[in-house]
Parts: sequence; C-alpha cells; structure tokens
Amino acid sequence: MTYDVLGAGALDYAPCRYGNSKLLFRGPERRLDAPYVAFLGGTSTYGKFIKTPYPALVESDLGVNCVNFGICNAGVDVLLNDGFITDTCNGAAATVVQIVGAQNLSNRFYTVHPRRNDRFVTASRLLKSIYPEVDFAEFHFNKHMLSCLYEVSTERFATVRDELQNAWIARMKLLIKRIQGKVVLVWFADHAPLNSEPVGLNPAKARSPLFVTRQMMDELALTASDVIEVVATPEAMAAGTDGMVFSQMEAMAAAEMLGPKAHGEVAMKLSKSLHQLV
Repeated sequence: MTYDVLGAGALDYAPCRYGNSKLLFRGPERRLDAPYVAFLGGTSTYGKFIKTPYPALVESDLGVNCVNFGICNAGVDVLLNDGFITDTCNGAAATVVQIVGAQNLSNRFYTVHPRRNDRFVTASRLLKSIYPEVDFAEFHFNKHMLSCLYEVSTERFATVRDELQNAWIARMKLLIKRIQGKVVLVWFADHAPLNSEPVGLNPAKARSPLFVTRQMMDELALTASDVIEVVATPEAMAAGTDGMVFSQMEAMAAAEMLGPKAHGEVAMKLSKSLHQLV
C-alpha cells in the first residue's frame, strides 16, 4: 500500500465537470462526441483510493471511451435526478450501472441530501410517529441513523427496511427506463446477494450494498440487457489495501474497500459483456 504522509489529497482524481451538471466527476475528462460507454455508480465506480478503477481498465480493453460518472457514497437519487447524466447515457453505446445500497435515497420516512446521498437531512412525521423516543437531530449520516433505529426496535425497523427496499426497486427501474439504450447492471462486492439478512446482525452495519437481496436483483435483471455479478476472490480480499493510494487519515476507510485486484476482476467480466453489446 502507498501512504501520503501529508494527509491530504493522496491521489489526484483529476476532477472535472460535464455539460451543465452540478456534479464533480473523476477525470480525466472523456470526449462525448465520439463513441463511449457510460459508467454510473458509487464509490467503487469512482475508484476512491484506486489509481486505475474498473471503468478505466475496461476502456483499455474495449478501445472505447469509458466515461466515469461514479460518485462517492452515491445512492440511486443522485444518479436519477441529474438530467445531464441520463441524457448522456442515452447517447452511449451502453451504460454500466453499479448496484448501490438502498439506504441512501429519500423515501416516506426520511430525506437525504440531493447530491451527497449518504447524508441524512430530516425525518418525516411518519418516522417520528413510529419512533417517538428518538431525537433525529443527532444524526448526520443515514447508516448511523438506521443502525440506531434497529437497536431501538427491530420490529419497527422492519417497516423502515421494507420501505427502503421498495423505493430502491422502483427508482432503479425508473433509472433503467430513462436510459434509452443497453444497460448492464454490475454487482461488485465481497459477497453474493443474500436471500435474507443474517440472523442477529444489525442490517445497517452489514456489508454493502445494504438491504439489496437476491430477490431484488432477480426482479431488476428482467429490465436490463445483462447482469454481471462479481464477488471478489479470496486472493483479491487477501491483497487488502495493496496498491491503493491513501493518506494515513484515510487508512480505515481504505481498508473497507475493494482494492486494485478486485477492480481487475470486475473489469474482466464487464469487458466480455461489453464486447458483445458495443
């Protein structure tokens, strides 16, 4: 692993903007007036701490510009509500959409920040009525809030989880529908989609993508051109943070992410699919 002892900006992500989007994306900027593949997703797509994330690896193999629209800690909302992103995907030869967790989206129970979807903004009257003993002013992040709700009442939490899962399915379907072209869904994690949550585990502290089950993936697969499921191999997991670039202050965050070897594994499978579609 590589450390930047100064503790700031260990890796140059060459941030850039496209069109009229208010979002800042990872660069270098790619041309949109030539054939391209669009990549939508969260932190893994963006490639936090990764010199060459999987969109760039696919680009090298495919020989076609791969535009990285990954956003750190993204939920479905920021991908769906930025009109420039969906319009740009409509002009792509194909669009790859990383499966992100269901916790980072606005729903009947709480609202998230429109661009930083991991940020908790406010609880609805409905959620406050379900959890009258909880002071929601204490929360700044969705995962922290959801973890606390589970600890207060596992029974009431089930209602919140069901709402998140239903909202996620509906919004993912809408995102795919708005992309008028070929869509490849990619599951990229250290585990396969589960049929149900492990007994006794706080689901808000489970491994990403949070709350996304096998049944949800199967339902979504009916709307996509292809679904690529990549579970990091034991070798990739054993490599840990080797090859990642981060400061000492970022070491804990980096340890929770999949490294360069895992990115190589997902790029290999995606390239095979895209060679057939593009």
